[in-house]
Amino acid sequence: MRRLRRLAHLVLFCPFSKGLQGRLPGLRVRCIFLAWLGIFAGSWLVYVHYSSYSERCRGHVCQVVICDQYRKGIISGSVCQDLCELHMVEWRTCLSAAPAQQVYSGLWRDKDVTIKCGIEETLDSKARSDAAPRRELVLFDKPTRGTSIKEFREMTLSFLKANMGDLPSLPALVGQVLLMADFNKDNRVSLAEAKSVWALLQRNEFLLLLSLQEKEHASRLLGYCGDLYLTEGVPHGAWHAAALPPLLRSLLPPALQGALQQWLGPAWPWRAKIAIGLLEFVEELFHGSYGTFYMCETTLANVGYTATYDFKMADLQQVAPEATVRRFLQGRRCEHSADCTYGRDCRAPCDRLMRQCKGDLIQPNLAKVCAATGLPAAWRPPTSSEELGTQLRTCTTLSGLASQVEAHHSLVLSHLKTLLWKKISNTKYS
Repeated sequence: MRRLRRLAHLVLFCPFSKGLQGRLPGLRVRCIFLAWLGIFAGSWLVYVHYSSYSERCRGHVCQVVICDQYRKGIISGSVCQDLCELHMVEWRTCLSAAPAQQVYSGLWRDKDVTIKCGIEETLDSKARSDAAPRRELVLFDKPTRGTSIKEFREMTLSFLKANMGDLPSLPALVGQVLLMADFNKDNRVSLAEAKSVWALLQRNEFLLLLSLQEKEHASRLLGYCGDLYLTEGVPHGAWHAAALPPLLRSLLPPALQGALQQWLGPAWPWRAKIAIGLLEFVEELFHGSYGTFYMCETTLANVGYTATYDFKMADLQQVAPEATVRRFLQGRRCEHSADCTYGRDCRAPCDRLMRQCKGDLIQPNLAKVCAATGLPAAWRPPTSSEELGTQLRTCTTLSGLASQVEAHHSLVLSHLKTLLWKKISNTKYS
């Protein structure tokens, strides 16, 4: 009704001069056409928005599938009872970027949490968002009945070696996996517990969270049920306001993008504190206890921070172990370096003579963090020193094979941290 009134207003009050009264019917037709065109375009945008939302946001389907498997005794976990029987897990805002990976903010036992669940194995691609879950699940098919705890330990160790490399620290990580599986502390791992933990290990982010649990810049795991898991609440803002949409980013010049990020983001001293945390996170990924990790999608949308402006990685989905990236790239057929890309920006050189990808990446993590997120503009204080400006420019231009620039990489990273701390030390921001 409101739209019809606006249309009538437009038709009745289109600006006609006396000299144009002879053409009044034609102009009115044009006004009506333009009005209906506007209504159609608006309705189409609303339809696209809501259809996209219903496609991306299927938390209720995820919960139905998980609880169905839990009630059948196929899976188990520390939050299953709260999720499926006591209904103490509250699903709030949908944060999903793709249908396959469901992400919601939520509340559990008076804590702000992030709920994550994959549904690609449980939904038919042609099903409606409210369709019943498929019965022929393959996600929880391992380990099989009769598997001993020794066999499960060896199975887990083999999986970790394949994905993270043959590292001496992996047996300790296997111990963490088994400890997590025995959530009820009865000193035994049931088949349902083993199936749940095995399914979780297939989730790249879960494996990374488990590996980085001792690091302060990764979100803490709080509990799981099947392959659904809860982490600490969504980092403050995740700098979403400064993470410009891809279409807008492609249209704006870099200088304007930097200005918008400065205007929309936190005050500069807080940005410097967040940046220092991000640099520390890059250090944590560099030859840690469980090897080296590569950031394969570096955008401001992944830059999170707490209420006290301490950096937290908002999404680890595109952080990958070195062994995984190498296995994907080594020997891969290629014509150009663009064919040798893992994720969005983990790129290796192409040997054009052999037409095969090499295993070493072209850019280290630090260069991608500086260049892809536009952080030099975001970090630059109102009155920046020449030394800081030089280091920021050096950061964005780091190049060469990642394995060959380690010393230079570490030196630039250390200088950047020192210079940024100097800017905010002995102030309330430190």
